[in-house]
Amino acid sequence: MSYHEYDLIPDEDFDEYWLDENKFTQLPWEDLRGMTVTSGSVTLTKDEKNLIGISIGGGAPLCPCLYVVQIFDNTPAAKEGTLQSGDELVGVNGQSVKGRTKVEVARTIQSIKGNVVINYNKLHADPKQGKSLDIILKKAKHRVVESMNSNTADALGLSRAILCNDGLVKKLQELERTAETYKGLIEHTKKLLKCTFELSQSHKTFGDVFSSIGVREPQPAASEAFSKFGDAHRDMEKFAIKMLKTVKPMISDLNTFLNKAVPDTRLTIKKYLDGKFEYLSYCLKVKEMDDEEYSYAALQEPLYRVETGNYEYRLILRCRQEARVKFAKMRSDVLVKMELLDQKHVQDIVFQLQRFVTGMAKYHNDCHSVMKTAIVFPIEVDLSRGTFTYDTSNQFNDGLDDDEEEEAVEEPGIEISGDLISTE
Repeated sequence: MSYHEYDLIPDEDFDEYWLDENKFTQLPWEDLRGMTVTSGSVTLTKDEKNLIGISIGGGAPLCPCLYVVQIFDNTPAAKEGTLQSGDELVGVNGQSVKGRTKVEVARTIQSIKGNVVINYNKLHADPKQGKSLDIILKKAKHRVVESMNSNTADALGLSRAILCNDGLVKKLQELERTAETYKGLIEHTKKLLKCTFELSQSHKTFGDVFSSIGVREPQPAASEAFSKFGDAHRDMEKFAIKMLKTVKPMISDLNTFLNKAVPDTRLTIKKYLDGKFEYLSYCLKVKEMDDEEYSYAALQEPLYRVETGNYEYRLILRCRQEARVKFAKMRSDVLVKMELLDQKHVQDIVFQLQRFVTGMAKYHNDCHSVMKTAIVFPIEVDLSRGTFTYDTSNQFNDGLDDDEEEEAVEEPGIEISGDLISTE
């Protein structure tokens, strides 16, 4: 077994590359992994805490260059927007930082008051380059673990990220339960409206029958009573139809919430979860690469990607930053949409139930009022006149003429008098 010696920091004159009109020139030992780099500078004004808002990685003795690891939110660097994760730091206020440690550069920046001029090499990386099979598998793992409880995940030896057990996922579950409530309410309303319509048709039939009897009844008092009772049932049919027209739009409104708002929100949360899993995957990948660097450094062994500029790691840093921005934006959008949906749900369900209860109450009150004024019983009816008067088709004559009918009625043994029928 043969051993090879590696120079962790190449013996090169860094300034002759950097000070030449501040133009980036690829050094012979750098492995850009197909990415391009351009040079530039940015002036940052420190905040009240004397910070510019970046964390620095790399540097001597293991890595030949220093780079931005993270841009912190609401800091001068984040607000200015030029520097990004993975960009190389080549100078501070005109002084080269090549060959220095990250601690030394951080102290240099901290010692400067007011404005800090950062010279950098901008890393132009395509996020698709960092979306490897490893990232896809990590996303699949997070998606599986998300649906597990902590005990199951621990039993299977699957680590759970901090962002798992997201409150928005629980909100989605609440939304699904709300959707089931809406489904039940819609089905109940449909059945009730159907029964009410069938009842209204019964009222209509009763009204027609009693009105027909009232029209044919020869006695004025009985005719008026039957007609009044029939009109009351016809009014009840009208009240039912009016109630149906009032309550029926409720089904359409509930269906809009159930079939449009809920699926749209469900799709938004699904996209949000995909963005979250991608961000978690890059976070896990960065941690794995950090652990790899620490283990090699502890063994004092060289790591090729580190000693050639650590461009692979910087690419993952850039992908993590962009995934985080995407995740934060989608989370904000989902929170706003969920809040609006909750407000709409509360307001809408109250309005719909009020419309439903008001419509039903008015229907029952109107029916009660009209029936209260239609108390016509008992009704006195002269059966000796009424029974045969109703026969307009001569179906009870059995072929006898009027004289024969009178003789038949006046036969001994049968007496018809008013509402009394007796036999001797």
